[in-house]
Amino acid sequence: MDTVPGPQGHSKAGGPGEAVYRLHGLKLSYFTGKLEAYFRVKGVAFEFVDMDTADFRLCARETGIAQMPQVQAPDGRWLTDTTAIIAEFETGFTGPALSPRSPLTRFFSLLLEDLFDEWLWRPALYYRWAFAEDRALMSSQIARTMLRDVPLPFSVRRRLILARQRRQYLSRDGITRRTAPVIEALYCDTLQMLEAIFRVRPFLMGERPVEADFGLMGPFLRHFSHDPTPAAILRETAPYTQAWVARVWAMTPDDAEAASLPERVPDDLQGLITMAARDYLPYLEANALAVSQSAATVQYTQGGADWSVPAAPYRAACLDALKGAYLALPDEARTAAGLKLGPGAVAILAAPETAFVPRAGRLLGRLWENARPA
Repeated sequence: MDTVPGPQGHSKAGGPGEAVYRLHGLKLSYFTGKLEAYFRVKGVAFEFVDMDTADFRLCARETGIAQMPQVQAPDGRWLTDTTAIIAEFETGFTGPALSPRSPLTRFFSLLLEDLFDEWLWRPALYYRWAFAEDRALMSSQIARTMLRDVPLPFSVRRRLILARQRRQYLSRDGITRRTAPVIEALYCDTLQMLEAIFRVRPFLMGERPVEADFGLMGPFLRHFSHDPTPAAILRETAPYTQAWVARVWAMTPDDAEAASLPERVPDDLQGLITMAARDYLPYLEANALAVSQSAATVQYTQGGADWSVPAAPYRAACLDALKGAYLALPDEARTAAGLKLGPGAVAILAAPETAFVPRAGRLLGRLWENARPA
């Protein structure tokens, strides 16, 4: 186990008698970065455990999910899935509230968190593995960290991870010459919308970060602001967004307590809400249908291109969660949400839940497909 001392800002040591959580992950990981940022702002005392393949297998045995990060609570319980972890801490942990109290504002915070978690996943992984400089850097880093306990020469470990990641996140995830420009446009369009927001306020919804900000930290902290190709685009075209990444990472619990929670949905979030309504929710609907039919792939059209990607049971559950949050809104708030979303998205969210539950007794990957730990 490698731990990183608190003064460097990578873990927060607890005081005498303070409960300390063990956060298992990697310093180059999408969702690990998201949860680290949340723990720092929330004031959660944690010890960072730098995963290798043995630790990855150990965590997978404990939770049944082959993914990172994973968290062991002081009482021995295991927590997994960053969205669920954040929800649990928002209801049962002292520290600054990082979820809006207004039902309408909280719904859109959760919708945007899910959009950033899952819709920006593809461009984040695309830029990491499609470009020579990025894939050389990241395959070396993973070979040196995650695969450090694999008894093979470094060059072999590097080639193995490179082949695996390019197969998993490019060829299997629908990246072709026709779809790659759509992914690049998604990144650039997102930067344009975010830059207008962060030019006028510090966080997505106001003076204090909320779930949506931490969802956005997933792709931005360890991918878009770190990997050479997207980081260069970020620096040149979206400096206010680059500053937002550092602002979230630097924020302390005291800083958060001194700032007001957002009480409304700012009008300039409409572009991101429209992206969720026009592109992401229809994909989730198509994916949920494929999952319900036990199909291996889901076909949909987005950005003028036809996509065929693996059906993802986890994302069927994401849609169910969003439906539940929408239907739980008070009538007035649900009407206001519908005006921002439009009739097509409302029809998707108002449809019955699929109530998808993963099969017990099998090891699952992040998207709840069959998996084996590396």
